Amino acid sequence: MKSLLLTFAVLLFSLNQPALAQTASANPQYSYFTLTPDITTNYITQGKKLGYLRLQVDLMVADPDYLPLVEHHAPLIRDAVIQIIGEQPESKIKSLAGREAIRQLCLDRVNDLLIAETNQKLLTELLFTKYLYQ
Repeated sequence: MKSLLLTFAVLLFSLNQPALAQTASANPQYSYFTLTPDITTNYITQGKKLGYLRLQVDLMVADPDYLPLVEHHAPLIRDAVIQIIGEQPESKIKSLAGREAIRQLCLDRVNDLLIAETNQKLLTELLFTKYLYQ
């Protein structure tokens, strides 16, 4: 009787092994890539003064295998972020809601560019980890 129970337990354990492996591989292993150096650019202001923005951009990918592709396309990503920032008005740069809208716009545009280059969506998230304006 004990040997029958032991055999049944081993059989159940071996049947559940593939399910455990699939569950582990279905969970993404997020990795981050930081654009270096920080981006420093100017934006549209009211009047004659010049507005500056310094930001650090971290890119989150769901698979660590994507990091070399993201690193290879870092100049393209940097250019897209600088172009978007340069088009924004001062009121949007300085508000929290505007900052979030800019971040989302950057994520969407960068993902579109990366899809055109690599035929796959690489970024899960684009984060502004430093955001200083003057």
